[in-house]
Amino acid sequence: MTLIKSISGIRGTIGGVPGENLTPVDAVKFAAAYGTWLKGYHQKQDLKVVIGRDARLSGQMVQQLVSATLTGLGIDIVDLGLSTTPTVELAVPLENADGGIILTASHNPKQWNALKLLNERGEFLNAAEGKAILELAEKEDFDFAEVDDLGTIKTDDTYLERHIESVLNLELVDAAVIRQKKFKVVVDGVNSSGGIAIPALLEALGVDVIRLYCEPTGHFPHNPEPLKEHLGAICQKVLETGADFGVVVDPDVDRLAFITETGEMFGEEYTLVACADYVLGKTPGNTVSNLSSTRALRDITEKHNGQYTAAAVGEVNVVATMKETRAIIGGEGNGGIIYPSSHYGRDALVGTALFLMLLSETNTSVSALKASYPQYYMGKKKIQLTPDLDVDALLKAIALKYQDEDLNTGDGVKIDFDDNWVHMRKSNTEPIIRVYTEGASQHVADALADRFIAELGALAEDAV
Repeated sequence: MTLIKSISGIRGTIGGVPGENLTPVDAVKFAAAYGTWLKGYHQKQDLKVVIGRDARLSGQMVQQLVSATLTGLGIDIVDLGLSTTPTVELAVPLENADGGIILTASHNPKQWNALKLLNERGEFLNAAEGKAILELAEKEDFDFAEVDDLGTIKTDDTYLERHIESVLNLELVDAAVIRQKKFKVVVDGVNSSGGIAIPALLEALGVDVIRLYCEPTGHFPHNPEPLKEHLGAICQKVLETGADFGVVVDPDVDRLAFITETGEMFGEEYTLVACADYVLGKTPGNTVSNLSSTRALRDITEKHNGQYTAAAVGEVNVVATMKETRAIIGGEGNGGIIYPSSHYGRDALVGTALFLMLLSETNTSVSALKASYPQYYMGKKKIQLTPDLDVDALLKAIALKYQDEDLNTGDGVKIDFDDNWVHMRKSNTEPIIRVYTEGASQHVADALADRFIAELGALAEDAV
């Protein structure tokens, strides 16, 4: 059982002891800290917050606790109920709200839940803001409203439809073009809100939808992270039904992966590559992904005469870099598409529509599309940390050793070699160093990871 407090929010497993797990006491304390911070940040009393949740078993309980706490502070609530992360992000500015909370632990298993916090633009809080909220929670310095000043709760279940409508209205999405293709698509909604949102979008685009795990029961039928080892059922279903491809999302619908018509993974790293290829072909410009994402995005961007920039890991960092470089599309290699023409947040609905447009206009199969892109393979390994290990000193030593290479130390150490790269960084959520690599084959990527794990081990021994 675990409770993780970080600058990006609070998440943990339901039940157990307060302070060690995500219990009702912890949910109330953290919600009160967020509401108190909002009051100070906006310097006003009449505040409004949008709240939505995925289909987790604990979602309704946590939402009631959070909503009651904020109304106790005098804050009005717009309750979207069962929703998606990008839907809540869109709703915040549309409601002229002062903030938003999404109750989801994203790709974590069903015993987990979390509070993801948004600002008035419907974007994730930055590090300084997250730190301030953690400090308020620690101090429990709260001042609740008197009885005549309590907040109200308004329910609004129209935002999923409004989200879909906003996707259909994007300039680069032509529903008539997609409808002509009469696609057949299998959807794995992992028994969460994606099982409602993605089929509704696809049907609005004239797609024949085959549903798999689309009942929002909160009982995830497999590990909800959309990785190859968890997706045997949809791969089989695509083959059995002769579908054009499969769509897989995580429980809060901000990550997107595709299955080819041959029942193989398209590769979640290539979700962003494909969507960017389509967008850049229509509106040339710049792109951004994080340091641990595939080099294929850089290649595709340069093919379209754009400039690619790598950001530190984390959606808030990618968004900040996208704004700085005026990127027209960006995201993360975990299947997260950020398209500013819609909003600055990872959005599987937007990604699905852009992908369908690319398939419609290229008139090709999903497997042929994947084969048309630069082929890279990633290795993702980790080093377990011991209390006596000085990680910062270790990463500084490896950077010094490779100072003559193409080096990025903005988030750990990334070394770009001619034909491959390695990225080493301390995890924000686990006592590990993540070692990500990419090369022209799986063997090359894995061997590069093993090499640097050995080099880090040797440096650690030298430091003792």
